[in-house]
Amino acid sequence: MNWMLLPLRRYADFSGRSRRMEFWMWQLFLFLVNFVLMIIAFAIIGGAMFSVLRDNPDAFDARGDYSYDGAYYADSVPPDAALATIGVAGIVIFGLLFLWWLVILVPNIAVAVRRLHDTNRSGWWLLAPLAPYAIGVIALMMAAAVPDLLILAGIIWLVAILAAFGLGIMLLVFYFLEGTRGPNRFGPDPKGPTHEETFR
Repeated sequence: MNWMLLPLRRYADFSGRSRRMEFWMWQLFLFLVNFVLMIIAFAIIGGAMFSVLRDNPDAFDARGDYSYDGAYYADSVPPDAALATIGVAGIVIFGLLFLWWLVILVPNIAVAVRRLHDTNRSGWWLLAPLAPYAIGVIALMMAAAVPDLLILAGIIWLVAILAAFGLGIMLLVFYFLEGTRGPNRFGPDPKGPTHEETFR
């Protein structure tokens, strides 16, 4: 558990090195937390939808349009109000999820940079998959200005997406590589005996 939470303790620390254990245990922690949060979110929204359909079985007619009869729904929630409640619940839940993702953004980037440092690579490699997208956007802007270049811009955009995918795979390989043994230009070896105090 210590390895999972270490990036939170080193929240905005973009210097130094992080070993594979720290990086991948952090990724496992994020996966588990996000999985649980999404289950809770869908359970709440799904429960609200089930409640609306149980209380208002004819909330939608066969065409999928709203059908509301004041007399029929006198003892229940009107469909518009029920759907609005589901919408508000969804906005609140996904707003909270967005805040969680915002909170973990900085430590997630920081641990990725430190992991690259451990392999003696600059943290700027993290931006490598984004570079082709910039080229693709420029190509699309070029096509918007000169419509005759639409096919060329489409080809450039396709190549940019493939390049971004390839660079993303390369970055993933870097995360799996063992760190350089001994000190490198980014600091001492995190597996070295000088780092026994990591969890103190």
